[in-house]
Amino acid sequence: MSLSAYQRVKTIAESPRNTEFRLVSQITGEMIAARDAGLSGAALMPALHRNREMWSIFSSACGAPGNELPETVRAGIISLSLWVDRFTTDVVTGREPIDELIGVNRTLLEGLAPEQMAA
Repeated sequence: MSLSAYQRVKTIAESPRNTEFRLVSQITGEMIAARDAGLSGAALMPALHRNREMWSIFSSACGAPGNELPETVRAGIISLSLWVDRFTTDVVTGREPIDELIGVNRTLLEGLAPEQMAA
């Protein structure tokens, strides 16, 4: 089976929650790698941009009609998204380290973890 065929099947078979888990894991890994490489400020922008985009998409999805998450969860995600946006600016300008953004993503990963991983 070719790689592209495998990827198509994986996309079809993967639950939205697992897709979100995989995305957050990848982006968090990029931020950790950038930090561990000694990057700071504007040099972190590629990883920070992806993270900011991801949180923006989560926020938009939470505000969309038909979203079935509980209202308090949606409000929390939107609030976190706004915080991530503001804090990212502080990281880019060198006023804050990237560690708190990594921590927020790790907390999200704990909530999204597939059941076998969460146990």
